[in-house]
Amino acid sequence: MTASTESGLTDRRGADFGSVGVVGGGTMGSGIVHVLLAAGLAVVLVESDDDALARADRLLRASLDGAARRGKLTGTAESLLERLTATTDRNALAGCTLVVEAVPEIPELKTSLLGAIESVIAETAVLASNTSSLSLTGLGAQLRRPGRFVGMHFFNPVPAQALLEIVRTGVTEADALQRVHTLAGLIGKQTIEISDSPGFATSRLGVLLGLEAIRMVEEGVASPQDIDTAMELGYRHPMGPCRLGDLVGHDVRLGIAEYLAEQLGPRFEPPALLRQMVADGRLGKKSGQGFYIWE
Repeated sequence: MTASTESGLTDRRGADFGSVGVVGGGTMGSGIVHVLLAAGLAVVLVESDDDALARADRLLRASLDGAARRGKLTGTAESLLERLTATTDRNALAGCTLVVEAVPEIPELKTSLLGAIESVIAETAVLASNTSSLSLTGLGAQLRRPGRFVGMHFFNPVPAQALLEIVRTGVTEADALQRVHTLAGLIGKQTIEISDSPGFATSRLGVLLGLEAIRMVEEGVASPQDIDTAMELGYRHPMGPCRLGDLVGHDVRLGIAEYLAEQLGPRFEPPALLRQMVADGRLGKKSGQGFYIWE
């Protein structure tokens, strides 16, 4: 399976896969739509209201225009957008082969939405969640067809990140997994396949490293800049844990850490500094300041 540093594929096999639905057009959802359109797929994007649709449209156009300027797209953003149906009507998902839920990491929101999506899609369609840490078994507990439910954990920014973490439960059907692997190949993602467990592989390891980096700052061991340089030059990480936390959002990291501490024990307990940063609104890039100042 081919990995890609920035999805600019125009594999016409996408036309044979069928249309793909994405529910939620925020940072992650719009990024997922980007790579699907770039791969030649027809996409249905569903948002909660017209304002949310407008925000999703702005995010998607900015992402596609940027890729076009860098020579990562064949054709224009407008030509790709011709294959997009954007709507607030979930019934538009009825003809989709696969639907990805990409709303915030709020269990009640995801559970309710997944049930609503399942009620309109075909029995043979695959339903996926882009959750980065929540129990897939828990999210799918109320589904009528849990065997068609799979985790598809994309990474931010979706067009540039090569990895797709696929998560299976104890009842996930082989055909559903194969369909997700096929889609990953079409959009140029390298896959890893993980059994359902809190935090999966990536969030569990990444959050633990990030929390320890925050404790080191809290204890005065080193500055955020020196910690990041240590990991970037010493271990060849493309980005240090403090800067990565700024990019992800410290509110997001806090929520994941609290969930993992509840599920896996005190080694994931959030440091006081992380809680203080979130309380002060120092969320990272999204707020303009975290460990670093963002223009």
